[in-house]
Amino acid sequence: MRTRRTVIFLVFALTVVLAALKDRTGHVRAGTSDDVRSGDWTIRHSEEAGKVEFSLIEHHGGGTSSHESDWPASSFPGVDFSKPGRQDVHFVISRDAGKIECEGFLNNGEGAGIFHFEPDANYAGEMRKLGFSIDEEKQYGMAVQDVSLEFARQMKSEHLEDLDADKLVAFRIFRVDSAFIEELRSAGLKISDSDKLVAFRIHGVTPQMIRSLHQAGYSPDEDTLIAMRIHGATPEWMEELKKRGYDHVDLEQLIAFRIHGVSPEFIDKLQHLGYSHPEPEELVAMRIHNVTPEYISDMRSRGMANLSIDQLVSMRIHGIN
Repeated sequence: MRTRRTVIFLVFALTVVLAALKDRTGHVRAGTSDDVRSGDWTIRHSEEAGKVEFSLIEHHGGGTSSHESDWPASSFPGVDFSKPGRQDVHFVISRDAGKIECEGFLNNGEGAGIFHFEPDANYAGEMRKLGFSIDEEKQYGMAVQDVSLEFARQMKSEHLEDLDADKLVAFRIFRVDSAFIEELRSAGLKISDSDKLVAFRIHGVTPQMIRSLHQAGYSPDEDTLIAMRIHGATPEWMEELKKRGYDHVDLEQLIAFRIHGVSPEFIDKLQHLGYSHPEPEELVAMRIHNVTPEYISDMRSRGMANLSIDQLVSMRIHGIN
């Protein structure tokens, strides 16, 4: 967990900055619109080497929006994060969509200040030429996430379904790029669904996972891959099942195993009780109806030995405890 400074520090820091810059907050610069996008920024130490935790809190149209993530220290030109003590800072984050101009202070590499956003006048038009509709709100978000014109061109060339400006932003947030798409396709998955690509990143579907499944004789579709990751049906877990005689079980059954708690340990206990290789459907039914190894042992202690799995499941269904 990231080491965070106290809220008191941040409030104090921001108060100091706003007081020092109060003459500039009424208007950002002469000649700019009163509707300019502006807000507050904070920087804190990150646990990742070479990065800082950067947040932007934007105030616009009577509301606020926030962004916080780890940024490379090199993203802040002219700022020396190793400098001890207090320093005033002014830096500009230049993106194709516009410039985020920041000023404030750092104290031992952490601090706060104010920012304003200057949109690039040509960006929306260039994006429209590529087929992406951009409004003022989107342009600010695309600047924050660094959706460059070149990135938009690259994604356009991938021939993806339902690709729009919002998807481009999501791609940048979740690190969907041409390299990731080509790796997936090289692994044997003919993917073109923009939403599925984002879901792959969120849930951890990797080219390595796809190759492993193909090598094992499976041909999963995108939804099955996502479901496997959501429920923890990993190649490593599947290998443990294989050691217990469950090789090439249908993927839907494997997902059901994870949902209902059919584990290698559960199978081990059943095998020790003499149930050498229950069918996958039987294992799922046992877990659904709470036919546990302990229940089987209890029935045996009452003289009910050699019960089949169907009999045990039926007993549970009819309330024989």
